[in-house]
Amino acid sequence: MADPETFPEPEVAPTEAISTAEEAKVAVTERSETIGGMVESMDAMAIELGSMRLSLWDLVFASGIVLAVILGAWLVTKGCHALLARFTRLDGTQRLLTEKISTIIVWSAAFFLSIDLLGIDLTALAVFSGAFGLAIGFGLQKTFGNLIAGIILLMDKSIKPGDVIAVADQAGNSTFGQIRKIGIRAVSITTRDQKEYLIPNENLMINQVENWSYSSRNVRVQVPVGVSYGCDIDLAEKLMLEAAKSVERIKKTPPPTIWLDEYGDSSVNFIIHCWISDPEDGIGNIKSAVLKKLWYLFQEEGIEIPFPQRDLNIRGNQAFDQLVAAISQRVRDDKE
Repeated sequence: MADPETFPEPEVAPTEAISTAEEAKVAVTERSETIGGMVESMDAMAIELGSMRLSLWDLVFASGIVLAVILGAWLVTKGCHALLARFTRLDGTQRLLTEKISTIIVWSAAFFLSIDLLGIDLTALAVFSGAFGLAIGFGLQKTFGNLIAGIILLMDKSIKPGDVIAVADQAGNSTFGQIRKIGIRAVSITTRDQKEYLIPNENLMINQVENWSYSSRNVRVQVPVGVSYGCDIDLAEKLMLEAAKSVERIKKTPPPTIWLDEYGDSSVNFIIHCWISDPEDGIGNIKSAVLKKLWYLFQEEGIEIPFPQRDLNIRGNQAFDQLVAAISQRVRDDKE
């Protein structure tokens, strides 16, 4: 029986971290001795991690492949977007949805292409894929949820760029804004005061959303007006209609209407109903224009806008009677 020390175990050469890097090194060396020498020098600068050998040439080669794939994917994505922009049969929502799906496909293909060019064995990614799955389940769950929610919103066209929707903050205060962009993670909404809200896509799917331009862009604006009890209400209604029709943004069809709302404590209260088709340009300025025009019309026709009025009833009692008597006596004494 032979002695084990007589036949030492053969040394196992460390494998290259990137198999195609070695093939590229051989090809470059065959074409140019100068460049081949530089590659050999970079390949000599290496570290060994267990059975894997990682050299400077491996890092340079891998970085070049990754940058080339990223640049190619970016150019292909831009080309797809430019090509889709020429299809007039697609509306804005369909084009945006197609752009997002094509972007996902291009970058997914670029990922697998880079793996293939680098010669990385896909079986080596088994552990990584398990860890990536756990990361999605715990850390990236909201990100992927918002991505899917954004695609669903574009597919059913319930919310699309250009729509005017009402949003509410954490305090419950509601305001409205126009959708500028539907991104991968959030929807960008710009209000009239140029504040831009980034609302996660999931929130717009789970919560109730008030869309002012979902099926129609027509929005009714209500302008409350109060007049005194002694005025001619028929004339007041005529002047209200005239003020509403004088505003350019108010639609002629359907025409403005006047409703008698209630008999208030100090005034007869009316509501001017008018329609607009451009809610993204604001509603408060419509009310301001109508009320300002109505102010001048009321001034010309003598229609009074009353101040709050109250009837005060004072009950008589002994202390109050004594006070009145004392004041009366003081007035008489001053006159004498």
